Amino acid sequence: MPETLFKKILEKLKPLARQYIDKSTVRNIIYMTAAMLLFMFGVLLYGIILNIREMPLDELMREKGFSKFVNANIIVDKDNYTLNLYEDTVLVKSYRVSFGRNVHHAKNKAGDEATPIGEYNICAIDSSELYTLMFRLNYPNIDDASEALRKGWISQKEFNQIKFEFYYEGCTKFNKVLGGEIGIHGIGRLNYIFKNLPFVYNWTNGSIAMSDEDIGELHKVIKVGTKVVIK
Repeated sequence: MPETLFKKILEKLKPLARQYIDKSTVRNIIYMTAAMLLFMFGVLLYGIILNIREMPLDELMREKGFSKFVNANIIVDKDNYTLNLYEDTVLVKSYRVSFGRNVHHAKNKAGDEATPIGEYNICAIDSSELYTLMFRLNYPNIDDASEALRKGWISQKEFNQIKFEFYYEGCTKFNKVLGGEIGIHGIGRLNYIFKNLPFVYNWTNGSIAMSDEDIGELHKVIKVGTKVVIK
């Protein structure tokens, strides 16, 4: 008899327990969602504050005593995620940038999603539907091609083609082994979100990405032929 009574009580309590669990689950989901949204808002707000504090290039030029750039050059520091703009040997401004997903390796193969290391030049400046602006780099350069030839990755004929493009056409074309179409470009559609992240998110195919505002500022002072050292 007691056992039967106990079973009846359990049967009556089941709907109540299920209802409580359902309400508790929904409440926890709401709390977790609200906490995540609040955290994301805080992260973006912090990034916005950092960007507001950034000094414009024109102001930094005046502070350094320059009215214009005569010998602009760029040094990209992969360890510190910065693109440093120099007038000759004087650092004028540092920009925050992101790289290829394979950030800890130097690019040497097509599809490796790594950013190259070495000395390059801006060989073309193109508007980009995806990334606002694209400063194309002459990757692969002679050093990249020479190393690939030494390792047997490309033939002498392919090396000669890259050499011809490097010296006579400026921009080297995409190579099926070494890759190509690498440059410095904007963020594009997700610019507002990515530029306000207070941390670096590496997402490119090997190119160097910076905010649309920063690449627009850089566009005012660099030109085809500007030297870019990536280290």
